[in-house]
Amino acid sequence: MAGLIKAWVHGWALSRGVGLPVAEPDGYRLDVGRPGHRVRYVLADAESAARRARALTEPGTWLKVSGSREEVAGTVPPNWRIGPPEYLMSTPLAVRPVMAAPEPYQAELVGDGVVTDVVVRAPDGSRAATGRVAIAGGTAVVDQVVTEPEHQRRGLGRFVMRRLDEVAVAAGAERAVLVATEEGRALYLSLGWTVAAEITAAHLPEEKQAPAGA
Repeated sequence: MAGLIKAWVHGWALSRGVGLPVAEPDGYRLDVGRPGHRVRYVLADAESAARRARALTEPGTWLKVSGSREEVAGTVPPNWRIGPPEYLMSTPLAVRPVMAAPEPYQAELVGDGVVTDVVVRAPDGSRAATGRVAIAGGTAVVDQVVTEPEHQRRGLGRFVMRRLDEVAVAAGAERAVLVATEEGRALYLSLGWTVAAEITAAHLPEEKQAPAGA
């Protein structure tokens, strides 16, 4: 578990373009520095979340905790907002035949070999689906997989995940990890991913804040 969390934290930092995580006794700190999301702590358990939440008072502080929503909600002060359940998931990677984008869509890869985006475009050139993979310490960290509402249920999410796998294998990764929403979990389970732990987010809101994402 510790190895999966370490890989995810470092890959998330690469994907989001923030500084390297700082190891702390109970997890990691990431200085995100964005409106509504100034700093993020990734913590090993709800007990650690309780200690941190009592000591942290700055709006824009986020906790990502390995633990259920019920556990976290029962330990942090009431001024913290608790997010919906999320899931740390992983899968082994293997070489597979190259997959073409579903008709009439076209796909392209954009990136530098460390962080790569799969971009699927509709015939009019608009983005229909996207996904990102960052390679951290030999592990592929999948992030920001989105299919636009008008293009859902056409196999694009499955295609994006397959292309991200191909990118990761080509980069030498043998395992992939991600943190999924409740909605995304169903797709990933159907692709052979397994749930390693439930993850819960809690934060101190700013008056005006941008969505932080997974």
